Order: sequence, then structure tokens, then C-alpha cells
Amino acid sequence: MPDAHTSDDPDASPGIWPYALPYLGFAAVLALRDVAPDGAGTTLAALAQVAVPGGLLLYFGWFRGAYPELARQAQGRLAWLPDVGVGLSIAALWVRPYLLFPGLPRPAADPAALDPAALALRFVGFALVTPFMEELFVRSFLLRFLDVFDTDADFRSVPIGRFAWRSFIGTVLWFTVTHQAWEWIVALPTGIVFNLWLYRRRRMGSLVLTHAVANGAIFALVLLAGPDHPELWTFL
Repeated sequence: MPDAHTSDDPDASPGIWPYALPYLGFAAVLALRDVAPDGAGTTLAALAQVAVPGGLLLYFGWFRGAYPELARQAQGRLAWLPDVGVGLSIAALWVRPYLLFPGLPRPAADPAALDPAALALRFVGFALVTPFMEELFVRSFLLRFLDVFDTDADFRSVPIGRFAWRSFIGTVLWFTVTHQAWEWIVALPTGIVFNLWLYRRRRMGSLVLTHAVANGAIFALVLLAGPDHPELWTFL
């Protein structure tokens, strides 16, 4: 089983596609959803947002073994608790400014637009698929690629969680601008926290769990608030 502090044999890896294709597939689904006629099925759109990146992640991860950085490591039973704590803190970081300052710009949302099936699919995508897809692309591939793109080294030769200023700044900026513009005010500090936690933990599994907890906590908050607080549904 590969050590998460080192990379697997670069020659045995299928290149950047296991990292790029799920991410690009998700972006393509979002683009198609945005240009779809009004009234297009929200359940079908939510299914596509899960099935396309999720299917690609399963293919590359399960059948191709393309993510050695996600290999399980021996550690204490409660080693995951710090990741949960940081994930909950990130959820608060993301939502709290909008609760403290209701005037912050954000789009309107209609809770009634999501039927139960679409809502369940949205949860699967939000709390399960997105953390794997985004962390593998941004903080496994992109962070290491930016570290060595101007050399002959393969990005997989870079240890997970190695700090360099250009990869730190580049991934934080990427994480920020690939969110909607109204989210930038919270996406920027969130990207910094995610990176710092990676440098601390040096395990991609920890980052995926942290991201999943953050997204799941935001989702739970919105559901608990219910349709009486439609201002929170913009987070989904």
C-alpha cells in the first residue's frame, strides 16, 4: 500500500486524466444546466451532477487504481476527529458572514424548486462526490503540478502536502475564482484553511473527510432552517 507522503511510480499512472476528467465532467454538467430551458427537470440535472463525476471517480479509482494518495493508512481510532472539527469550522466560516451581515450580495433561491429526489441527489453530490472530485484535482493534482510544471519532474513525484508559495497561492486563487463571484468573500479564506490543513495532515484522505464534513454540515443547516429561511438555500 503506497505511503501518502510519497507518490506511486509515475510510469504506472494514467497521467492527469483521473484528476481532470471528473472535474471537467462536473463543469460540463453545470454549463449544460445553466443553458437548459426553464422548467428542465431538476432531478435529472441533480442526477447528472452526481453520475458524471462520480462515475469517472469510481472508474479511475476502483478499476484503474489511479489515486494512491487515498490509500488507507494505519492510524489511531480517533485520528479522524481533528478533520471533523476543522470541517465544522469551515462550515461556520462559509455561512457565518451571511448570517452576521444579511446585506451581503447573493442570489435568490427557491426551496420549492427541489423535490425530495433532487434534494437527496444534491446531498450525495454535495457531501460525497464534490469533496473527492475537488480535493483530488485542486490539492492533489494542481498543487503538485504548480510546484514542478516548469521542470522535467512529474507532479506525482511531489510529496502530498509539500509547501511552496506559488502552489499555495495558485491553488487558493483557483479555488476562489472557480466558485461563484458572490462566494469569493468566503471561498478565499476557506481555500487558505484547506491548504493549511493539508500541510498539517499531509494526507489526502484527511482533506476529503474535512471537505465532506464541511459540505454536509452546511447542507444539514439549510435543511434544519427549512423553507422559512430561503436565504440559506443559496448555499446548495
